[in-house]
Amino acid sequence: MLDQLEGTVERITYYNEENGYSVVRLNVRGERDLVTVVGLLPEVNPGERLRLEGAWTNHPQYGRQFKAETCEQLLPATAEGIKCYLGSGLVKGVGPVTAARIVQRFGADTLRILDETPHRLREALGVGPKRAAAIAQSWAEQKQIRQVMMFLQGHGVTTNLAVKIYKTYGDSALQIVQENPYQLARDIWGVGFKTADKIAHNLGVPHDDPFRVQAGVAYALSQLADEGHVYAAEDDLIQKTVRLLEVSSDLVKAAIEDLDVEEIVHRETLTYSIKDAGSGATPQIREEQAVYLAPFYYGEIGVTHRLQNIVDSPTTRLLPFRSVDWPALLAQITRNAAIDLSLEQQQAVQTALTHKVTVLTGGPGTGKTVTVRTIIGALEAMRGRYALCAPTGRAAKRLSEATSRPAQTVHRLLKYSPLEGFQHHEENPLAVDCLIIDEASMLDLLLTNNLLKAVDPAAHVLFVGDVDQLPSVGAGDVLQDIIRSERAAVIRLTKIFRQAADSGIVVNAHRMNRGQPPILNEFDDFYFFSKQDPQEAANLLIDIVKRRIPQKFGLKSHDIQVLSPMYRGACGVANLNNLLQTALNPPSSSRQERRINGRMFRVGDKVMQTRNNYYRDVYNGDIGYVSKIDPVEQILTVVIDDEPVYYDWNEADELVHAYAISVHKSQGSEYPAVVVPMLTQHYLMLQRNLLYTAITRAKQLVVLVGARRAIGIAVRNDKIRERKSGLYIRLKG
Repeated sequence: MLDQLEGTVERITYYNEENGYSVVRLNVRGERDLVTVVGLLPEVNPGERLRLEGAWTNHPQYGRQFKAETCEQLLPATAEGIKCYLGSGLVKGVGPVTAARIVQRFGADTLRILDETPHRLREALGVGPKRAAAIAQSWAEQKQIRQVMMFLQGHGVTTNLAVKIYKTYGDSALQIVQENPYQLARDIWGVGFKTADKIAHNLGVPHDDPFRVQAGVAYALSQLADEGHVYAAEDDLIQKTVRLLEVSSDLVKAAIEDLDVEEIVHRETLTYSIKDAGSGATPQIREEQAVYLAPFYYGEIGVTHRLQNIVDSPTTRLLPFRSVDWPALLAQITRNAAIDLSLEQQQAVQTALTHKVTVLTGGPGTGKTVTVRTIIGALEAMRGRYALCAPTGRAAKRLSEATSRPAQTVHRLLKYSPLEGFQHHEENPLAVDCLIIDEASMLDLLLTNNLLKAVDPAAHVLFVGDVDQLPSVGAGDVLQDIIRSERAAVIRLTKIFRQAADSGIVVNAHRMNRGQPPILNEFDDFYFFSKQDPQEAANLLIDIVKRRIPQKFGLKSHDIQVLSPMYRGACGVANLNNLLQTALNPPSSSRQERRINGRMFRVGDKVMQTRNNYYRDVYNGDIGYVSKIDPVEQILTVVIDDEPVYYDWNEADELVHAYAISVHKSQGSEYPAVVVPMLTQHYLMLQRNLLYTAITRAKQLVVLVGARRAIGIAVRNDKIRERKSGLYIRLKG
C-alpha cells in the first residue's frame, strides 16, 4: 500500500533534464519542516501543488525523505498559493508583480477567471488589453500542455519535450502520439527513437510492429551518421538493428526493403579495390552492399558529379594565369605585402590559380594563411572575382581577420533561408572566379554538396585546411576523400617558419604528428601538470583556470577554453562545466538565474549553441554569454559575436554551458589559452588527431593536466576511425 502526500512546492533542489529525476522541497500541512521528495517527476515550479504516492524512506546522509512513485499536479486553491504559482514564471507575461495585482483583484477566483472570462484580467491594475490577451493565450496553452503532460508523464517524457510536442502538433498532439509515436522521432528535435519506443511500448504497440522496425532501422542509420558514417554495410545494419529492437533479422531485412521502396533509404552495391600488403601484388576487388539514408546518398552522388564537372571542364575563369609571368607577379605581390614566400608557398599559389580544384594543407606555423593572402593578392592584381568562406561563424571571423577581407559562413555566402533553402545553386551560381574555403576539414558531405551546387564549372575551388585534425562533426570525410582520390591538386606545406619554431604549441603539434611525445615544461607556452586521480585533476584544473593562468599570464577566465576528450567522468565536459560555473560565475543576488529544462542558467554564463538554427542565424558550436533572463516574458538573451540572440525558455535546450566543451566542438576555433585534461580513463577517445586538434586551438598557451601515460597513448594511437563513405570510391571511378 503506497503512502500519499500532498503539498506545495517551495523550491527545486535538483532536476535531471534527461530522465526527470528530481529533488523537491515540499510545504506540507502538519509537517513542521519542509519535506524532501525524490523521484522521477515532471518539471514543476515553486507554488505548484502536488499529490504524490510513494513511500517514506530514511537516507543515511540526508535523513527522512518521501520517494515518489506517481505525481499529479494540482492547481492551488488559496489566493497566496495562486499568487506564488502564477508568479513563478509558469505563465508567459506574468511575473511576481503582475501575479500579485491579478490575485489582489480576483483572490481565490483567479484561476476560474483565467479559464472562463480571461478578458476580465484588464480589471487588474497595470494589465492592459494586449497584456491581458497574451496572458489568456499563454494560460490556454498551459492547459493544453498540462493535458499532454499528464498523458506523457508516465512515459518518461520531460516537461520540455511535452511543450515541444504541443508546439509542433497543437491540439492534434495527443492523437498523433497515440496513433504513431514514432513520428515524434522524425518531427521533433530532442525526441529520440528510444523515447518514442518507450511511449509506443506503453501504448501497447506490438514488439514486431512494422512501423517500429522501420523506425529502428532509420534510427540505427542516423546513429551511424552521428558517428560520421555516410552509409552502413547492410549486414552490419541488420545486426545493429536486431540488437537494438530484439527482433528477427528477417523482419529487419523486410523493413529495409520497405524503406528502400519508399525512398527513405537507398541500397547500392559499392565495388572497390584493396591493395595487398605484398609488393607489386594485384589489388583485391571487394563488394559491399551499402544502405544510405536518402539525403546522404544524393549528397554523395552530387559531390562526386559536381567535383568531376569542375575538374574536367575545359573552360576556366582564370585563363590569364595560364600564361602569366609568375616570377614577376609573385615578386610584385610579395614586395607590396612585405612577405617572403618559401618555394612550397610559391608552388601553392601557382597551383591554386592554374588548377581547377586545389587542396592546400599543412600544420601550424607552415604559412597557410600567408599563402592564402598571396593568392588573394594575385586575384586582385588580375581583377579576378573571389569569395572567402568557412563552415562556422568563428572560422569565418578568423579568416576575415587573417586576410583583412570579408569572409562569410557557407550558409550566409549561399544566402540560406529556412523557408526557401539555399538561394545560390546550379541555376543561380556564385559570381566568382575562385572560391576559397578555409577550415575545409570541417566540411561534411551535405554542406559540401550544397556548396558545390553554387560553383560554376568554369570557376576554381581552393580547399584550405589541416588534414591532420579531426574530421567533420557531420557525416563524411570530404577533405580526406578528395585528397585520396587524386582528383585535386594537393599542396602540403611542411616548412615551419622561424617565428613559429620557438613556440611549444607549434613544435609539439608537429612532433605528435610524427609520433613523437610532446616536450613538456620547456617552453613558456606549453605546460603539463601531473595528476593521476581524476577528481584531483579536476580540482587542479579549476584552480588553473580560475587563479593560476590569470595571475601568471594576465588572461581573463573567458580567454581560457577547457577542452575535454569525454563527456562523462570527473574530468568530463558535464562535470567540469558544473565545477567551473560554480567557481567562475557563482550564485549572487546581483545576477539573475533560472533553472530551465533542468539546467541552471545565470547571467554571465558561457554557453554554446548545439544545433543549427537558421531562423536565429546561429549554428552548432557558436559560443556566447547569457546577458539577460526575463522571467516574465520567458526570454533568455545570449550575446553571440556581439549580437543578442533571444531564446524562449522551451527552446533553451539548444544551449549548453561552454566553460568546458568537447574537442570535436572546438574545431574551427582559436582561443588565447586551452586547458586539456588527459587521463587514462579517457582511453576510448585518446587519439593522435584528437590531441593534435586540441592543442592547435590555442594561440598563446596550452596546459595539459593529467597523466603522461595518457598523452603517450594518444600520440601512439594514429589509427583514424574509418568512416563509411563512398565518395572516394566514386571519385576514383
